[in-house]
Amino acid sequence: MNASRFDVLLEPVEIGPITARNRFFQVPHCNGMGYRDVSAHAEMRAVKAEGGWAVICTEQAEIHHSSEITPFIELRAWDDRDIPAMARIAERIHDGGSLAGIELCYNGMNGPNLYSRVAPMGPAHLPVAAFTADPVQARRMDKGDIADLRRWHREAVRRSLAAGYDLVYVYAGHALGGIHHFLSPRYNDRVDEYGGPIENRMRLLREVLEDTIEEVDGRAAVACRITVDELLGEEGITRADIGEVVEALGELPDLWDFVLGSWEDDSVTSRFGEEGEQEAYVRGLKELTTKPVVGVGRFTSPDTMVRMVRSGVLDLIGAARPS
Repeated sequence: MNASRFDVLLEPVEIGPITARNRFFQVPHCNGMGYRDVSAHAEMRAVKAEGGWAVICTEQAEIHHSSEITPFIELRAWDDRDIPAMARIAERIHDGGSLAGIELCYNGMNGPNLYSRVAPMGPAHLPVAAFTADPVQARRMDKGDIADLRRWHREAVRRSLAAGYDLVYVYAGHALGGIHHFLSPRYNDRVDEYGGPIENRMRLLREVLEDTIEEVDGRAAVACRITVDELLGEEGITRADIGEVVEALGELPDLWDFVLGSWEDDSVTSRFGEEGEQEAYVRGLKELTTKPVVGVGRFTSPDTMVRMVRSGVLDLIGAARPS
C-alpha cells in the first residue's frame, strides 16, 4: 500500500489568520459537561488535541440567560464570570498543540428557559421547538430585541477572545439556534425586513457575521455553521436557499461548516446512514466561496476522506463524537 496518497490529509490549512496543522477538525458537539463539569470537559478536549486533531471546538456556548436549555448542560458565556471556565478548556486544547474553537449560540426557540424563567424569543409567536416538547410559548422579537441579541453576541465574542480561543463560531444550524430560526420559513413568518424572501431571512446572519468580524478584528478566525437543507421542501430551508446565502455572504467568514437538517439528521448512526451520505447536499457549495469548508459524514475510510478533499467537496474532515 502506498501511504503517500494520504499525505493530503496531513497538509496544513489556512483559516483566516490561523493555520490548522492538518485537515482533521473536531466540529462543535455537546457532551453533557458544559459549565458544570469544566475540568472533565477540558480533559476530554485535551485528549483529542493530544491525538493530533488540528482544530478542537467546544459545544454550544449560550451567550445570554434569556436563551438557555435547562435541564441540558452546555457551556455558558453569559457574563465575565464564565471566562475562567472557557479559558480552562482553551488552555488544555492548546497544551496538545491544537487550535481552540468555540460555538456561540443564542438558542432562540429551542430554549424553554426553565431556569431563567424569561420568556423565550424568536422570529415569531410560536411554541418553543425543544426536544422535550415543553409547553412554553416564544414571543416574536422586535427590533430592540434583535439589537440586544447582536449586542449579547458581540459581548460573548469578546469573552471568547479573552479566554484565548482561536476560532469563533456564528451558529445557524441544526434548528437549535436563533439565527437558524430566522433563516427557516418553518419558524419565520415575519413581514418586515427580516422575513419573507431569503435575502431578508439571511439579514440577521449577515449582521451577526459582520458584528463578529468587527469585534474579532483579525485576532481570531470566524466560522459560520449553517444547515444546508432542512429536508422539508419549501416549508423549510432548502439547498437553493443556502446556495443564495453562500453566494451573498461567502467571503464574510473565514470558514464554512456545513451541516444537514436538524441535529437528528446530522447525527445519523452507522446502522441507518452510509459513510459520506451528506456529500450530495454539500457538493457544489465550496465553489461559491474561496474560504475553506468543513463537513461531516461519519467518515471512517481515509480513501473517502482523500476523495472529499481532492474532488473539491471539503477542505477539512469534520467529526463530532466519532473524534
